[in-house]
Amino acid sequence: MHMTDIRCGFVTFVGRPNVGKSTLTNALVGEKVAIISEKPQTTRRAIRGILNRPDGQLIIVDTPGIHRPRTLLGQRLNDLVEQVLGDVDVIAFCAPATEKVGPGDRRIAASLDGYRRAKKVAIVTKTDAASRDQITERLLEVDALREDWDAVIPLSAQSGQQLDVVVDELLKLMPRGPALYPDGVVTDESVPDRVAEMIREAALAGVRDELPHSIAVVVQEIAPREGSELTDVFADIIVERDSQKAIIIGHKGSRLKEVGARARAQIEPLVGSRVYLSLHVRVAKEWQRDPKQLGRLGF
Repeated sequence: MHMTDIRCGFVTFVGRPNVGKSTLTNALVGEKVAIISEKPQTTRRAIRGILNRPDGQLIIVDTPGIHRPRTLLGQRLNDLVEQVLGDVDVIAFCAPATEKVGPGDRRIAASLDGYRRAKKVAIVTKTDAASRDQITERLLEVDALREDWDAVIPLSAQSGQQLDVVVDELLKLMPRGPALYPDGVVTDESVPDRVAEMIREAALAGVRDELPHSIAVVVQEIAPREGSELTDVFADIIVERDSQKAIIIGHKGSRLKEVGARARAQIEPLVGSRVYLSLHVRVAKEWQRDPKQLGRLGF
C-alpha cells in the first residue's frame, strides 16, 4: 500500500454519561482498555485505544464525561476534556437510540462549536436495544443538532453491527500520514496505570452510589517474586471516609476478597503471569478537594 493512502489521527467520543462511549472504544480496539462501569464519570484520564488497519491507524482518546464541576477534581477533569478536544482530528458525538435527544445532548452538541479544528461525526448508539422506528427518529433528531456533521451513523457496539462502517468513516476523515504507534500497541498507558484502573473497576462493581468519586487506586509496586512464577502487586485503595472503607472491606473482609479476585482475573493476562495481589484500603479525608492529595494521586 502506498504511504500516501495511509491515514492516521485522533478521535474522541463525547456525549452524556452512559451513552456507550467506553463500550464503543473497547469494541473498536478489541481489548479492554477503557474501564466500564454502570456509574458515570469513571473514566478519568485520556486513555488511548489504538486501532490498526492496513489503511491507517485510529487513536482513540477517551475523555471523562463533560459535566458541571462540583469539586476541584471535577474542574480538573473538565480542563482535561478541553485540552483533549482541542487536539483531536475528529470528535464523535454519541447519543443512544433508546432515549429521546434531550437538553444535555443539545448542550454538548452545541459546545462542539468551540473546536473548529476537529471534524464532527454523530453516532447513534445502542441500536440493538431499539426498534427501527426509534432508530429512525433518533437519526433525524441527532442530524438536526448541527449543520456540520461529516457523517451520522447508527451503531451497536454490543453486537458489533456497523462497527466497520464507523471505522471506515472515521479513517476517511483523518489526515494522511504514517502510523504514530507501532503495530501491536493497543494503548500507551503504562502497566501500573492499567492495573490501577482494573482494581478501581473491580472496587466499583456492585457498590452503592456513594463510592465512585471517592475511590482512587495507587499501585505501590509490581514486581516478579524471587525464585517464583508469581508477580507481586501491592496497591492501596483510597477512600474519603471510614464508612466507605467499611463498605469496600465488607463483612469480615468478604467484599475486599471479591474485589481482589475480580481484579486479579484482569491483571494476570496483562502482566502475563499468576499474580499475588495485596490490597490495602486507606482513608484520605476529602481528597477530592485537596490540591496536594489530588496531585499525589495523579490529577
